[in-house]
Amino acid sequence: MKKSLVLSLAVVGSLMFTACAADNSEGDPADTEANNNAAGEGNEESADDAEGDGDEEAAAPAGDQTLIFARGGDSVSLDYASVTDGESSRVTEQMFESLLSFEEDSFEIGPGLAEDWEMHDDGLRYVFTLREGVTFHDGTEFNAEAVKTNFERWADPDHEFHFGDEGYAYAVYGTQFGGFVGDEGHVIDEINVLGDYEVEFVLNNQLGSFLQNMGMSYFSMTSPAALEEYGPEINENPVGTGPFQFVSWSRDDSIVLEKYEDYWQEDLPKLDQVIFQVIPDNSARLTALRSGEIDIMDGLNPDDLEALEGEEGITTFERTTNNIGYLGFNGDKEPFDDPELRRALNHAIDKETLIELLYAGNAEPAKNLIPPDYLGYNDEIEPYEYDPELAQQMLEDAGYEGLEFDLWTMPVARPYMPDPERAAEVMQANFEDIGVTANIVSMEWATYLEQTEAGEHDVYMLGWSGTNGDPDYFFGNLLHSDAIPGGNRDFYRNDEVDELLDQAKVSIDEDERTELYMEAQEIIHEDAPMIPLVHSIPVLAGSDRVQNYVPHPSTSEPLTEVELSE
Repeated sequence: MKKSLVLSLAVVGSLMFTACAADNSEGDPADTEANNNAAGEGNEESADDAEGDGDEEAAAPAGDQTLIFARGGDSVSLDYASVTDGESSRVTEQMFESLLSFEEDSFEIGPGLAEDWEMHDDGLRYVFTLREGVTFHDGTEFNAEAVKTNFERWADPDHEFHFGDEGYAYAVYGTQFGGFVGDEGHVIDEINVLGDYEVEFVLNNQLGSFLQNMGMSYFSMTSPAALEEYGPEINENPVGTGPFQFVSWSRDDSIVLEKYEDYWQEDLPKLDQVIFQVIPDNSARLTALRSGEIDIMDGLNPDDLEALEGEEGITTFERTTNNIGYLGFNGDKEPFDDPELRRALNHAIDKETLIELLYAGNAEPAKNLIPPDYLGYNDEIEPYEYDPELAQQMLEDAGYEGLEFDLWTMPVARPYMPDPERAAEVMQANFEDIGVTANIVSMEWATYLEQTEAGEHDVYMLGWSGTNGDPDYFFGNLLHSDAIPGGNRDFYRNDEVDELLDQAKVSIDEDERTELYMEAQEIIHEDAPMIPLVHSIPVLAGSDRVQNYVPHPSTSEPLTEVELSE
C-alpha cells in the first residue's frame, strides 16, 4: 500500500520504510517550495503569523502585476547547483523545480515534478513517477531522461555538462550524496529510466536525508537542450520548468523574470513579472519600500521593526529560526590552527550584547552549529561564556599577547546577520577589550565567497540557513573535511568527526543519528573551529498590497501564489 510521506523538522531524519505517494495530480501550489538556503530552520511559522495577514478579504488584484523584491546583494550565479549563496537561490527558486517540494512554511515533503514516489529494499531503491505535460521554458519536454541528465551532470566529473574545467563545482551535491562518481562514499549507484515518466535511483548505501534532498532547490531540473545550447554559459541563461522564466540580468542591479505562460499549474503564477532589485543599504531599502518604489525587502534592521508596527501600508514577516550566524577561523593559517587560541577567542564575544544591539531580541545565542529544534541537537553542551578576563588569561598562557588579524566582514545583509558591518564593529571592540586587534576587511559579495572558499582569510563572518530540515546539510557542508574546498571555510579536519558524520548520513534510524550527531558536537565544541554567534529570526517587510506571500524557513520561497492588490 502506498502512504503519503510527511517528515516534520523535528523528526526529519526518520525515513519510513513505506512506499510514498501523493494523490494531487494537479499539484498544490504550496508544494512548489525547495532551497536553502542556508541557511533558516524551524517549521512553526505560517502566513497567519505574519503581521497584516488574515484580515483582508479578497482584495481586488492590481492591473500591474509586477513585483519588485529588493535585496542587499546580487546573485552569484543562476546555475543553482554550483553555488551555495541565498541570493542566488532566491532567484533560481522562481525558475526551477525539483522532483519533490516542501510545504510552504515547513520542510514537510510533498510532490513536485514527481507526482508519486516509492521506496524499496529498505531505502536502497527509489522510483519516482513524473508529471506529464510539463515543459521547460524553451518548450522542450520534461521527462525521465531530463532527470537522468541533470543528476549525472552534477555527479560525474567527466560528463559533458559538468563544466568543471570552467570553474563549476557542485559542493552541495558532493556533501548531500557522499561524493561524486568514483568516490568511495558516493551513494547513488545507478539512475535508470524505466519509462518516459518513470525514473529509478539505485543506492549502494542507505541515506537518511535522500527524500529531503530531493526537495532541495540545489537539485532542480534544467533543460538538457539548454545545457547543449549554452554550455558553460548556462549560469547566465537559466531554463527551468518553474512559474517564471528568465528575461535579463544587469549585474549588481537587477534580475528580471516574467510569467511562464505554459506553466503546468493552471492559472498560475498570478504575477506577470518579478524584478529582484539590488539596494545594498538596509535603510535605503526601507525608504524605497515606504515610498512605494519596491514591494518586498529583506535585510530589515531589527530595530526598525517596532517603528513599522502599525504603520499604514506596511506589513512585516518573520521567518522561523533555521540558521546559524558565526565567526570562523582559517584552520590552515597560523595561529588559528591552535584550538587553544580558538577557545580563548570564543570567550571574548559578548553574544547577548550583539543580540540586543543588532537583532532587537529576535535571536538567541548559539552554542552549536545546528538550530535547537534540529534532530541531534546537543543541549548538554556547555557554551563558551562571555569572560574577557578568562579569554585574556588564556591568550597570555598560550603566548598570543598582541595578536592582530584581519576580520573579514560580509558586504551584504543576510538572514542570520542583518547588519554585518555593525556586527563586525561590536566584535572588534570585544577583541580590543582583551588586547587583540581585529582589522575589518570587506569586499564585493561574490569575491568574498570566492576568496574565503580559497582560504585567503584569517577570521571571517558568515552563516548558513537550512534548506532541507536535516542536520547533515549543516554538518556536511560546513565542517566535514570533504567540503574543502567548498562550504568548510574553516578548513576544519577531524577524522573522528568525519566518521561520525558519515555514519549519521547513511543511517535511517532516528535514534542512531541523534546519538552520532550529539557525539560529533562534543568534539566540535572542544576543537572550536568557529564561534557560533546566533540563531536568528529573520525579519522582512513589504507593502500591504502583497497578497499570499509566505516566508519559508529555507529563506527562498516560490512566488507562485503571490499577487498584488489595488
